[in-house]
Amino acid sequence: MTAAVHRANTFVYETMRMFFRILAGILLKQTVRGLEHIPASGPFLMVCNHLSIVEPPLIFVHCRPQMVMFAADKWQNNPFTRWLAETVGVIWVARGEADMTAIKQSLGLLKSGQPMGLAPEGTRSKTGALIRGKTGAAYLADRANVPIVPIAVWGTEKFANNIRRLRRTPVTMVVGKPFRLPPNGRAKGEVLEEYTDIIMCHLAAMLPPEYRGVYAEHPKLAEMLKANT
Repeated sequence: MTAAVHRANTFVYETMRMFFRILAGILLKQTVRGLEHIPASGPFLMVCNHLSIVEPPLIFVHCRPQMVMFAADKWQNNPFTRWLAETVGVIWVARGEADMTAIKQSLGLLKSGQPMGLAPEGTRSKTGALIRGKTGAAYLADRANVPIVPIAVWGTEKFANNIRRLRRTPVTMVVGKPFRLPPNGRAKGEVLEEYTDIIMCHLAAMLPPEYRGVYAEHPKLAEMLKANT
């Protein structure tokens, strides 16, 4: 069972953004593109690939709307990460099970106009490239009927190694154009899997080839890449 949704007031949120903006400037060499694609208002679901712990704070720094993000409930055991996540805005999700409480909370927030963010893979990739996406993002976008904003990030997987050597880490973050899944509203089973592939291939199309992982040969990715040439 997950706890209630945690959201900070605007002053605390913006103060934390300023702090992490300074920290990111010290630790990272950042290349950021496509911020103009983030909607200025209204609900949307932001999805991102997940290579390290760096992506959530990086998105937090650069994405202006105050969002609520998903985080695995294991991070509640660490006082610092729990405080940080709950300061930014979080729904704790029980990993390895269908967390219906988290799903209901998320749908309620999206339908009330709250932007949300999550990593469709559900966990950090240990391969350094995309792993198979889970259906949660597709389910929420379909049921709430909201646009999806894809974010591709790479270079963050080298952060832990670089920080030990006191080196700044070059990272790239690209925000893609919002898109919508085919209208349905009650997708499940194979349709939900197909929608998940659409989301993951949007991310793959924005990533360099070596980061596309299990979606590198997906026919939907080939279609997207061809359409963009």
